[in-house]
Amino acid sequence: MTNAGTTVTADLPTPAVRVPRRRGIELTLIVVAVLLSVYGYCAVGLARYGTVPPGAAGYGAGLGVLALLAHIAVRLRAPYADPLLLPIGVLLNGLGLVLIYRLDLETPGDRAAPTQLVWSTLGVTLFTVVVLALRDHRVLQRYAYVCVAAALALLTLPVFFPAVNGARIWIRIAGFSIQPGEFAKVLLAVFFAAYLAANRNALAYTGRRVWRLQLPTGRVLGPIVAIWLLSVGVLVLERDLGTSLLFFGLFVTLLYVATGRTGWIAVGLLLAALGAVAVGRFEPHVHSRVQDWLQPFASIDAGHGPNQLAQSLFAFAAGGLLGTGLGLGHSILIGFAAKSDFILATAGEELGLAGLAAIFILYGLLVERGYRAGLALRDPFGRLLAVGLASIVALQVFVIAGGVTGLIPLTGMAMPFLAQGGSSVVTNWAIVALLIRLSDSSRRQYDIEVAA
Repeated sequence: MTNAGTTVTADLPTPAVRVPRRRGIELTLIVVAVLLSVYGYCAVGLARYGTVPPGAAGYGAGLGVLALLAHIAVRLRAPYADPLLLPIGVLLNGLGLVLIYRLDLETPGDRAAPTQLVWSTLGVTLFTVVVLALRDHRVLQRYAYVCVAAALALLTLPVFFPAVNGARIWIRIAGFSIQPGEFAKVLLAVFFAAYLAANRNALAYTGRRVWRLQLPTGRVLGPIVAIWLLSVGVLVLERDLGTSLLFFGLFVTLLYVATGRTGWIAVGLLLAALGAVAVGRFEPHVHSRVQDWLQPFASIDAGHGPNQLAQSLFAFAAGGLLGTGLGLGHSILIGFAAKSDFILATAGEELGLAGLAAIFILYGLLVERGYRAGLALRDPFGRLLAVGLASIVALQVFVIAGGVTGLIPLTGMAMPFLAQGGSSVVTNWAIVALLIRLSDSSRRQYDIEVAA
C-alpha cells in the first residue's frame, strides 16, 4: 500500500532451507580415497622392486568397483546420509590392504592380501544389503532379545574349538577361520541400546541413592547386568580379554548416555581398575603381558633379544616424523603379529608420526560423525545405537593403539579395517552401514519438517 508517496510492502516469509544431500561430495571423496590407496600400492612396489606392481590396475579397479557399488546403494536408499562415513571406510580399508600387501612381501609363503580382499568384498556386500534392506533403524528394536540370544551363542561357540595363541576366540572349519566375537559386539550393542531406551526413566529416577549415585532397582538393572556378566564371563573363560574390555566399556558408556548420571563413569573406571588388577595378577597369560608392558626391554637385558612390544617401540622410533617410506621398513622383525594388532607399528615406521596422526584423525572423524548422528536423532533407541556403534570403534582404536605404543598392556584385538582379519573387516563394514542409516534418519527428519 502507499501513503503520502511512501510505498510499504509486507514482509515476505523466509524461504525454508532444505537439508543438502551432498552425494556429489561423497563420490568425490571416494575417488580420492581409491586413488590414495592405489598410490600406496604402487609406492610399495616401486620401493621394493623399482617398478609398479603388475596387479596395481586390478587392485584399483576392484576397490573402485566396490566403493562405487556402496555409493550407489547409499544414493538410492540413504540420500541424506553423512558424506564422510563411506569415504573414510573406503580409505581405511584400502590402506589396510596396502599394508597387508607390503607385509606379504616379507612372508612369501603366507600371502594374506588376496584373502583380505575377498573378505573386504563380503564386507561391502553386507554393507550394501544393510543399506538397501534396512529402511528404518527402529525395526532392530523389536529384535533385541533375538540379538542377545544370537550374541551369547556366538560367544560360546569357540569354547568347543582348540585354542589359538592361548585364546579360544576362533572357529576353524575346512581351512576357514571366523571370530564370532566380532559379530557379537554389534548384536550386543543393539540389545543394550534397545533395553536402555525402554527403561531409561526407571534407570535414571528410581531406586536408592548412594552418595551421589542413583542406583536403580534390581528388577530394572538386573537383566542387563546379568547379560553383561554372562558375556564377559564367557570371554574371560576363552581368554579374550580385549573383547571383554570392549564390552565393559560399551556397557558403561551406554548406561551413562541413557541415564545422564556421571557417577556411572566413576563406577565403571573403578570396576575396570579392580578387574584389571585381579586378572593381571592371577591369570598367567595376562600376567606375562603386564610384565612385558612394565618392562618392555627386560628380554634385551637378559640377553634374549627384543620382544614384540620392544620391536614395536623401535619401529615407531625409526619412523620419525615422516617415516621411512612404504616398503622400506623392517616390520618383519615383529613376527607373526605384524599382520594383526602390530600392523599399526608398520604404519608408524613407514608413514611416520604424520601418517599415524592422519590415520587417527580418520578414526576420530568416523567416531565423531557417529556421535553427531546420535545427538541429532530424537528417538532414544537410535541415539543410543549410534553412540554404541561409534564407541565400539573408539574403544577398539584406543585399546589397540595403547597396547602397541606401550600405553596399556597388549590385548590382542584387530585394528578396525587395517589389520588382517575377515570377521573384523566384515563387522566394521556393517557398523559403517548402520551409522549411515542412522545419519540418514537424523538428517531426513529435519528435511521432512521443513517440507511440512
